Amino acid sequence: MSLFRHSRDLPAAPEAVFAAIQDPARLARWWGPAGFTNTFQTFEFREGGSWLFTMHGPDGTDYPNQSEFLEIVPHSMVRIRHVNLPHFELSIALEPSAAGTLVSWIGVFENREFAENMRQFLETANEQNLDRLALEVGPGPYLGA
Repeated sequence: MSLFRHSRDLPAAPEAVFAAIQDPARLARWWGPAGFTNTFQTFEFREGGSWLFTMHGPDGTDYPNQSEFLEIVPHSMVRIRHVNLPHFELSIALEPSAAGTLVSWIGVFENREFAENMRQFLETANEQNLDRLALEVGPGPYLGA
């Protein structure tokens, strides 16, 4: 197994960040690396629910994705399992912070060799995901305590 860990403070309350994850129209706007778009076929945002979508690369290549929602804690955490290859679990934790919300992105890949060969791409893609999420929930003022 191989682990990828990324985090980012976002100037938005955990509820606002969670809303950008649970709303399929919003999630489709920011999910994936820079230049990618998404078409969702199924989005059952509940534990055990299915998430089927196609990621469209900037070069026109389509990447079918099938995931299952394993755990959802409103305003705190979402954990998914990527069912098709490459197999991985992704946890997105949301914690209140002075800036708004600390988003912790932890991916655990089943195939260590694949993950290590793709490490540079995956790390860049994860940071771009967080960049895109930051744009989705910002730049409005943080109205937390």
